[in-house]
Amino acid sequence: MPGIVGLITKKPREQAVDELRRMVNTLRHESFYTSGMWMDEGAGIYCGWTALEGSFAEKMPVKNETGDVVMIFSGEEFSDAASIRDLRVKGHQFGDSGPEYLPHLYEEDPSFLSRMNGRFHGLLLDRRHRSAMLFDDRFGMHRLYCHRGKDTFYFAAEAKAILAVRPELRELDPQGLGEFVSCSAVLENRTLFRGIDVLPPGSCWEFRDGNLKDSKSYFQAREWEEQGELSSEEYYRELRTVFSENLPRYFDAKQSIAMSLTGGLDTRMILATRKPPPGSLPCYTFGSMFRENQDVRISKRVAGICQQTHEVITAGAEFLRNFPHYAERAIYLSDALVDVSRSPDLYLNEQARRIGAIRMTGNYGGEVLRKVRAFKPQPLANVFSRSILPQVDAAAQNYSEVSKGHPVSFAAFKQAPWYQYAVLALEQTQVTMRSPFMDSDLVRTVFRSPVEELERNNVCLRLIGDGSQDLLKVPTDRGLSATGSRTLGRMRRGYLEFLFKAEYASDMGMPQWLAKVDHAIAPIRFEHFFLGRHKPFHFRVWYREALAKYVRDMLLDLRGLSRPYIERNKVEAAVEGHLKGVQNYTTELHKLLTLELLHRVFIDSSAAQANPHGAVTSRTDQFANA
Repeated sequence: MPGIVGLITKKPREQAVDELRRMVNTLRHESFYTSGMWMDEGAGIYCGWTALEGSFAEKMPVKNETGDVVMIFSGEEFSDAASIRDLRVKGHQFGDSGPEYLPHLYEEDPSFLSRMNGRFHGLLLDRRHRSAMLFDDRFGMHRLYCHRGKDTFYFAAEAKAILAVRPELRELDPQGLGEFVSCSAVLENRTLFRGIDVLPPGSCWEFRDGNLKDSKSYFQAREWEEQGELSSEEYYRELRTVFSENLPRYFDAKQSIAMSLTGGLDTRMILATRKPPPGSLPCYTFGSMFRENQDVRISKRVAGICQQTHEVITAGAEFLRNFPHYAERAIYLSDALVDVSRSPDLYLNEQARRIGAIRMTGNYGGEVLRKVRAFKPQPLANVFSRSILPQVDAAAQNYSEVSKGHPVSFAAFKQAPWYQYAVLALEQTQVTMRSPFMDSDLVRTVFRSPVEELERNNVCLRLIGDGSQDLLKVPTDRGLSATGSRTLGRMRRGYLEFLFKAEYASDMGMPQWLAKVDHAIAPIRFEHFFLGRHKPFHFRVWYREALAKYVRDMLLDLRGLSRPYIERNKVEAAVEGHLKGVQNYTTELHKLLTLELLHRVFIDSSAAQANPHGAVTSRTDQFANA
């Protein structure tokens, strides 16, 4: 994911610059990236960046008029226009491009981070006070990795940039491994790599003379948790006001914006409130190779009502032919935070970029507004060795503890940065991702919700209806509707819920006894009646058919079978049973393939010597001295 990298050190300039170049090169993934480097040798600061061409933070660094406040910024910030106008009224001079106003915001208010709104991280140098500050957003959704060495503090938007200059860290962390196996995420700002951590959400770490002096936070979740609760009607009015007033900020961009539509409530809330002029907002939906799924059907209707164009993007035969490339690249780009089941997201977002450089989504709406849990510990077949089972068990217990407390705090400050960030990081290698549902003002308002409003869909349906009664009449992909006959509505929901669960049972969730039945009637291909009704990806069948050779070659060769955390005989049995179609080990194959690629890309000695994905030439390669 584009972002900043760097080191704060007292090393000789030549050595520091060499390390910085290698770190920046590691983040140059595409030809449409820009990049650059900046240093202040006296302060011991060496910083670089990559950015998507034309994005908000494309041109770095940004400075105040005298040059004694310098910022290297990555991500996006959505301050209200009035705050920026006030800076000009006070005499500050800056252009209209991107984050040029931020150093001036800091000059006016040293606690400026608490006023910022968006997903971002950055480094700020204040020569007047001989200090530097490393910071990230309050949700931790524009991640920064860090490593404290003997004489150097390293930071990077991707862990692989630190591994590029500190190969001794290419070692799995047992606790992180156990959490990834159990929860598909590493919890509490840890990583998969021993010695590399994640900068906590809402951090503003201060450095002086090349040393870390204070690891402070500018925000704590309790600030929002302790707000007074509103009545249902007061809460709705406040939420509607904040959503409608802040939404235009997310459509303010010099780049092209396209809407990633689904059949649910969240993207529809955006369209109903935004009311884009006809033909002004291209829309697209991710579809299934088997049939037109519910997301596609509903999205076509929604786009038609809003008089917008609509396309369907599918991960089908072409993706499957190139699966080895996308699987390995997804693991590499995400630092192995996603498993291979999310590799289609890379392919789909490559296609989405041609429609719009910015992808507007309804991501996080259900999690923030309706307490949707996106991840939890998963029971797995016994393919892993006893040596890591204590860490796997501990992960489930730890999840149980960290998921207690305020549900919105869990959604915004834990689930989003620990789990949902992984796919975001992969997607943002191709497009700029935006969602108004992680807007700071909106999330702060949701903390004032009555408990019962987080248990139902009333607020979301009212927002849609207030914006467009025509959009409200279209049932969701799961059959939810606020209009029409209640009897017909219940029947429709029951039918779609049946198809949803039947598809899950036909795909990754198929019980072992049903897998044997399915195999026995294989010539009928009964499962294909359900696949593609809701989901766009179908890995149980893909592993068994189009990807069978890849699975066997990856997991049953000597390297794959020698990993210390697996039970060789049980892995062999699981792979053969799944490929024959008599058993279902889709989830286990996701994990095993991901960990095998993690080893090959990041851990094995050959990977430490050379990057198999090599840096590409970016549009800009500059080195600015302080």
